Amino acid sequence: MIRSEAHFGDRVVRCFSERPRSFFEVLADAVKRNPGGEALVSGNERFTWRSLAERVARVARGLTLQNIRQGERVALLLGNRVEFVLTLFAAARLGAIAVPLNIRSSKAELAYVLEHCGAKMVVHESELADRLPPRPQRPQRIAIDDFAALCETPGGETVAVEEEDTAVILYTSGTTGRPKGAMLSHLGIVHSALHYERAMALGPADRSVAAVPLSHVTGLVALIATMARCAGTLVLLPAFKAADFLALAARERMTHTVLVPAMYNLCLMQPDFARHDLSQWRIGGYGGAPMPLPTIAHFAEKLPRLGLMNLSGATETTSPATMMPAHETAAHSDSVGLAVPCGEIRVMDDAGCETAPGESGELWIRGPMVVRGYWNDAEATAREITDGFWHSGDIGAVDAQGFVYVFDRKKDMINRGGYKVYSAEVESALLEHAGVAEAAVVGVPCPVLGERVHAFVTLRIPGTVDATALRAFCAERLADYKVPESLTFRADPLPRNANGKVLKRALREELSSASAQPPTPR
Repeated sequence: MIRSEAHFGDRVVRCFSERPRSFFEVLADAVKRNPGGEALVSGNERFTWRSLAERVARVARGLTLQNIRQGERVALLLGNRVEFVLTLFAAARLGAIAVPLNIRSSKAELAYVLEHCGAKMVVHESELADRLPPRPQRPQRIAIDDFAALCETPGGETVAVEEEDTAVILYTSGTTGRPKGAMLSHLGIVHSALHYERAMALGPADRSVAAVPLSHVTGLVALIATMARCAGTLVLLPAFKAADFLALAARERMTHTVLVPAMYNLCLMQPDFARHDLSQWRIGGYGGAPMPLPTIAHFAEKLPRLGLMNLSGATETTSPATMMPAHETAAHSDSVGLAVPCGEIRVMDDAGCETAPGESGELWIRGPMVVRGYWNDAEATAREITDGFWHSGDIGAVDAQGFVYVFDRKKDMINRGGYKVYSAEVESALLEHAGVAEAAVVGVPCPVLGERVHAFVTLRIPGTVDATALRAFCAERLADYKVPESLTFRADPLPRNANGKVLKRALREELSSASAQPPTPR
């Protein structure tokens, strides 16, 4: 059942009335429901839910002996490995706050985040020690080589927390400046895990492969928290390579995963794809970009049991804000799905007024999964959250059936002589071409029109399609002013951040450095 509840002082949000009361309670419930079931697999290491909880208790006791207390921040500079999961749940058991870090971050980026969140400890990959601040400064360090010492003492008591307490601080990608620390609450993580469990009909028999970084909201919530909620099995993959992923998925009888669309395309491009037994795979979540129609069609042909589901959200929404029912994916490939059961989405204009049904505007999102704010940044919290609604920065619309559409990032919309061009629409048209693997569209400065439309394209097979053919293909699907006037064919994949989203700023800089004038088609 869903009911309205007051949270975070001035918010009234829709909540599941029956739910775990903390992130750690999700783990404790999994132990009760499926104690001998397989919980975590990493290489040759295998844990049942009971043995995983026992190891978490030992790590928590080890952290306590290192003077980690409730509310203190424990940073995780770790890849997809067992120690990440253990430390994450151990912090939750103590009421401490986990701060996952991207292992690809620079020394300066790490120094900023560690200082900003006031981390008392960082558990880190041994080979990344030189990226951390000098030892005399905070925080304490525990390298993976020394991690076993945390597990020597049996566990103590579990610390009681409030649902609204911060469980995790995740720093946003910071593509437009200093990253902000989004405060994910126990309430939010629990609701997101429940949304995934119910929408995907997950249970103890499900087995998920974690091929995206656990330090990102998708890995942390859609995979770790969700597999704990359904008491299923999480299989860790250190880094995504299509060949390794397919082999692991077949060997471990994977039923579920969440990837970015580019990963699905890379899987299809593997010459031995058909030789892998993926018959157990029934749920394929994706987000961060549209799924090309040819990809949807190819998976429907090769794996008819697989249901592809668009999952749209952000760090600030603790993962999903919308989810596409698998049976609607093909018919609504241009939509990001329906609002999650406890979520609300409103479409607002620049004056802060709700638009008429079907009209476009900025998507504002509210629910128990929306973060309470940004760590140590009251100004950003006040600017980006109104009455519990987070201002997403996405321009979109909601149709009469409730399907949500994202046309563009507010800052990425192209103004061509007064005509609005949503880059996502042009990208979707390009991705309909069977020869296109990836596409990203940006505006190029123009002294006459203000901006012109430019597309970056990666082909499945280089050299098989030219600019003229692609522009003609788009002209059959788009208004003339939306057709890319120039294209850049890339041999390398498009640049992406840790969330899997294309870094359009980097693409604009690439164009700017190549020429001060609008590029010519090539």
